[in-house]
Amino acid sequence: MKRMIYRAQIKEECLNKAKKILKAENNAKRLVKEGVLMTIGAFCWEQQLFLYYECKKEIIRPDTFLQAVEECLVDWPGESQMRKWIPMIEVFHFNEPDSEEHWRRKAPVESRKRRVAHLKPEMMSSYIYYHYQLQEERAFHGPKYEIIAMHENLLFGYQEFPAVVEEPATAGKLRTKGTPENWSDSRMDLHFDPWEDGHLYFKHIERVFAYYEDDLSENN
Repeated sequence: MKRMIYRAQIKEECLNKAKKILKAENNAKRLVKEGVLMTIGAFCWEQQLFLYYECKKEIIRPDTFLQAVEECLVDWPGESQMRKWIPMIEVFHFNEPDSEEHWRRKAPVESRKRRVAHLKPEMMSSYIYYHYQLQEERAFHGPKYEIIAMHENLLFGYQEFPAVVEEPATAGKLRTKGTPENWSDSRMDLHFDPWEDGHLYFKHIERVFAYYEDDLSENN
């Protein structure tokens, strides 16, 4: 099992067209039905698209099954060839897949929350430090399917509800005890760039589609 998160930029004139294509296309749903993916969701914020999906065995890239929407996406530089989809770097999770059976949902997913936030550039290393320490020290437990990823200073967070909280099946990588006993002492409030309306931390964004292997008709 491998969790994948990607970011793409929609061309200015193509926002509605891109969402319409994604809602109508069948490849993502087909891959879930065929057992290649356990779940997949596409989410939109302003001119940006985010993908979250879980590969059961072979890792697949979005450009192999979401070609129909690529005409609406901007090219990203940075490698030998231009790309439509940028892999986001995972920076935090409470839990991780130990096996397909371990990761399968035991109860229906009622809703999927998707969020974005901006870090202050000078606080990015501190944010990763605190979260990696919390994650690998197993300092406290949290939602099993929550994950946070980063590209540049943009954070994307994925959650499922009802939240499932359980002890991780895999061992932590650290034997230290550096996570503050009171998490608020990490001063996460100093890490984020506030939004124009003054809100701090994450804001929820639009869901375009979401499919899970046991419930392809969900409308949450």
